[in-house]
Amino acid sequence: MTDGQEASVRLALGTARRIVVKVGSRSLAALPELPLVLARQFAQLKAEGRSVILVSSGAVALGAERLRFNGRPTDLGQLQAAASAGQSVLMSRYDDAFSTEGLIPAQILLTHGDLSNRRRVNNARVALKTLLEAGAIPVINENDAVSTEELSFGDNDHLSAMVTPLVDADALVLLTDVGGVLNEEGKLISYLSSFDDFIDRGQSSRVGSGGMASKISAARKACRAGAAVAIASAFEDDALTQVLAGENVGTCFPRIEDVLRARKHWIAYVLRPRGEIIVDAGAAKALLGNDTSLLPIGVVGLRGDFRRGDSVRVITLQGKVIGRGLTRLSALEVARTAQKKGEDLASCLGGAVDTVVIHRDDLVLSV
Repeated sequence: MTDGQEASVRLALGTARRIVVKVGSRSLAALPELPLVLARQFAQLKAEGRSVILVSSGAVALGAERLRFNGRPTDLGQLQAAASAGQSVLMSRYDDAFSTEGLIPAQILLTHGDLSNRRRVNNARVALKTLLEAGAIPVINENDAVSTEELSFGDNDHLSAMVTPLVDADALVLLTDVGGVLNEEGKLISYLSSFDDFIDRGQSSRVGSGGMASKISAARKACRAGAAVAIASAFEDDALTQVLAGENVGTCFPRIEDVLRARKHWIAYVLRPRGEIIVDAGAAKALLGNDTSLLPIGVVGLRGDFRRGDSVRVITLQGKVIGRGLTRLSALEVARTAQKKGEDLASCLGGAVDTVVIHRDDLVLSV
């Protein structure tokens, strides 16, 4: 870590023009006036000519209280009921708070299925772009009322990281109930040089679903999209304003130079892998060093039942994940063509098979 690297990230935060801000259930539950605090800061950002997208949890917690459930439900039906009952309350609070600053909130509810489908994700992109051009502040939440485990993001930290490239944001700020990432002594780390080296001192909660580990993972995904990222406290009135003024508040993260364009970010972090393709040492070296496509000759095994076009992990014989990609062959075709080339490859399925397992244009390494 160097002071220059941190200064570069702080400068990027201070000059960001389009910002995704995420707040969690625990922060909203502990600080009922948070929507007003956010509204005041959002109004200041808009006055500076900057645009804001809010990703907000809270519907399930508010709905559970409204329906008199005993804490955050774990049953799927109760979760969906709580989300349904709570989303209107959540938006009412934002509408009341934002109106004091002349701001217009606009609700967007998404499932993982919306973002994993290219047509639907493009529709969402157009809707968000139009709202921002109209001067509204999109308020995005997972559509828990209809989500199942298959359609769920897991938590809104990851949703915010997926939204970041969707709206071409150049900054993501994760507001939470602690000041940032802590070291072993419990002191704040202002700049985290590695995404793998941190201490999670958050407490388990029956209100929220995330944690510091989730925020670190989301930060990495957003950095791969080219955004500057910070984690800061939702309990300090001007924390967001200070972070976006480039001040030394919260924890910021190193920008990743190898920026993933929207489609490859979608392949790497939105699609859920349907299987794994195991490659030998030679194939792994070629993929990581030469930006090549994965050919059948380098495949030594597979796991899962996947179809052509599905997302799959690429792993080594030692079990290390080296990438994700869209397979051009089904699991059966991969099994039949593994370690084959030339005439053997052409004839093993009667010639009706692609000679590439994963094309380099559909492959993202070091995810």
